[in-house]
Amino acid sequence: MRFNEDADLDVSQVEDLRESSGGVGGRVAIGGGGLGIVGLVIYFLFSQFGGGAGLPAVPGFSLDQVERGGQADNTRLAEECRSGADANSKQDCALVAVINSIQGYWKQQFAAQGKTYEAAPTKFFRGGVNTRCGSATSDVGPFYCPADSDVYIDLGFFKDLREKFGAQGGTFTQAYVLAHEYGHHVQNLLGTSRQVRGNATGPTSGSVRLELQADCYAGAWANHATTTPTSSGKPLITQVTQQDINGALDAAARIGDDFIQSQLGGRQVDPSQFSHGTSKQRQKWFTTGLRTGDPGSCDTFRANDLG
Repeated sequence: MRFNEDADLDVSQVEDLRESSGGVGGRVAIGGGGLGIVGLVIYFLFSQFGGGAGLPAVPGFSLDQVERGGQADNTRLAEECRSGADANSKQDCALVAVINSIQGYWKQQFAAQGKTYEAAPTKFFRGGVNTRCGSATSDVGPFYCPADSDVYIDLGFFKDLREKFGAQGGTFTQAYVLAHEYGHHVQNLLGTSRQVRGNATGPTSGSVRLELQADCYAGAWANHATTTPTSSGKPLITQVTQQDINGALDAAARIGDDFIQSQLGGRQVDPSQFSHGTSKQRQKWFTTGLRTGDPGSCDTFRANDLG
């Protein structure tokens, strides 16, 4: 994955809380997007197989009266992340570029439908963070909070994805993760996430359909990644290779419910506890969005066969 070295980056779409966050815990109820990837392991190993006190709920949310955590300081990002050239050499800047591209894509898509896309910041935190969905540690993984319309991520998660899950990693894999979370933001804006209430699980549950749709939305963005202009008027991404796509599909396979239950949990696969979809399903719906480039092909709620 390569970025246009002459294109400008917009760091205002990121809020860097890393110097002020950390040391919080408790429960985060994540809406319209279920658990973060690392949180899936916690959910399956502790909630389903014993324990589980204070763990995230899937997929509804409760508005805990907590202070929105951390004081954003984008000074370093603003100094270091100015152009695509910086994105080609620094991870933080690459993520800024990816976020710019994803939101530029959805701005276009909403405008084509006569709607206005409401941009959402991604908040970089370290250790833990307070949100209007509750407080969370880094173990929850990346998540979207509909109560404040923000995406949250501890960047150390990507190391966990490689070392604990065995994923190939790479910049485009990181982009897939962020594009998935922004898929939940789109669901929130469109009202799709409000169709799913409670904590029901199962192979055809609303939670699974939400997650697979977010994967499909991520694929639709990926289809347009090299042609979507951002605020600079130029596409930020110049190249997405087949190796990049393979890395994203590899990550999708390693965060499927069946893989986590059997390979990481060491348990028999139990479809009644599915909340995100199987590895095959996650790959299928990401590929559907990638192949068609059309968010309209991502209606998992009307699909009789999820794969």
